[in-house]
Parts: sequence; structure tokens; C-alpha cells
Amino acid sequence: MGVGTSTFVIRWINFLTMLLAIAVIIFGVWMSTHHDGCRRSLTLPVLGLGAFIFVISIIGFLGALKNSSILLWIYLIMLCFILVGILVFTVLAFIVTNNGTGHSTPGLRVGLTSAINLILSMVRYKEYQLQDYHSWFLKQLNNTHNWEHLKNCLVKSEDCNDLSKRYKTLKQYKLAKLSPIEAGCCRPPSECGYPAVNASYYDLSFHPISSNKDCKLYKNSRAIKCYNCDSCKAGVAQYMKIEWRVVAIFNVILFLLLAMIYFVGCCARRNAARGHSKA
Repeated sequence: MGVGTSTFVIRWINFLTMLLAIAVIIFGVWMSTHHDGCRRSLTLPVLGLGAFIFVISIIGFLGALKNSSILLWIYLIMLCFILVGILVFTVLAFIVTNNGTGHSTPGLRVGLTSAINLILSMVRYKEYQLQDYHSWFLKQLNNTHNWEHLKNCLVKSEDCNDLSKRYKTLKQYKLAKLSPIEAGCCRPPSECGYPAVNASYYDLSFHPISSNKDCKLYKNSRAIKCYNCDSCKAGVAQYMKIEWRVVAIFNVILFLLLAMIYFVGCCARRNAARGHSKA
């Protein structure tokens, strides 16, 4: 790659990443002013990521602009650490998310006629069991401090209480494609056998037909629901698994792009070193 081409590419790539870093920092500042405590907890990581991207972009931009071999060396070393970090995180993400899947179960009892219950029982949906997931998820979700924080976030999100607004009838609710968290945290496990009165209320006067401890933990209260259930933790684990898989796939793409930038940076540093040696 030519002397001018490599430095030109590095210069403009880092100029664009500087703009991206500024956008990330602005987003982090916005999150810090948000009233949702769950989002505020992500403020420092977001601001730290934005600041790190900004610093490495400045070093790469100045190194290419001034044709400085030293700055480009620093830039390449930092970029190498990023590549190694992305690679390690991606491998671990795929390992951790390799376990766990939903189990198809019969439909809900709705407290109507046996014929309607029979029809609805033919429609199947997925529930999640905590023991199916990787030990890392189990350790994080069974940690009392971690779960209390997550539970408070779930209560504040109002996801469970919004179900009755989204699904006006039991038929709509039964045919709905619930998220893992809605399926695990907003209702009792189907094996309990509680009939649904509406999308957010169950008839708990029925004696549970299962020995699953979650059956006794579920309450219709907005602040309790099934937030203390293992099924809720499993729903959160499934949500995290999906999110981590998306991040892992994104990281694979990011790794390939950064590897190409690293190659161009190596060319720019070598050309800068040659230029200084000739001078």
C-alpha cells in the first residue's frame, strides 16, 4: 500500500471514529440524566467506552496526520489489545450462550368451558428452566445483590402490567408471542394449572397441580408477580443469551473490520518509519 494511501485511510477512519466516540459520550450523558435507575447503572461503562474510543482515535489521527512513527506504534499496540479483547469476549460469549433453550408447553387454562380449554391447549408456547443455562448465568442470577437490582428494574419497567393493556381478551393473550421475560416473570408456570382471568391476573384459588415452588411464589400483585421465581431468572437468562449472541455476531464483524484497519495501520507505520530514515 502506498505511503499516501495508508496514512489517508487511517486519518479518515479515525476522524469518523472520533465522531462516533463523541456520539457515544453524548448518549452516556443523556443516560446519566435519565430517571430510570437501570439505565443509569450503564452510564459509566458507556462513558468509559466513548472516552477510550476517542483517545485511541486521536492518537491514530495525529499519527497519520503528522506521519509520526511513535504515535502510530502506540495506536497499533492499543488496537492490538482491543482485537485480543474482542476475540476473547466473543469466544466466551459463544461458550456461555451455547446452553439453554425454551420448552414447548400446553396452553393456559382460562377458566372457561372445557371445549375452549381444549382448543387453547393445542396452541403451544415456550417456557424456560434455569438449570438449562450455563453455570455463569446461574451464578450471576442466583447472587442476591444482582437479582435484587434486576428485580427492581423489572418492576419499574411495567412490562407485566402492560400486558392487560396490549391484550384485551384471553384469546389475544394466549396467541401472543411473549418475550422470555414476559413468559417467565409475568405469569406462573403453566404446570401450576392456575386459570388466567386476564393477561395480568390469575385465579389463585385453584390448588396448584405441580410441586414447583414457583407456583406458591407467584402473586397477582404488581410488585410481586413471579419476580422471585426461578422461571423469571430463566427468562432473564434467555434474554441475556439472545442479547449476547447478537453482540457476539456483531463482534465477529467488528473484529474483521478492525483487523483490516490494523493492517492499514501497520502499512502507515512502516511508511512513516521509512520516511524518517530517509530524512
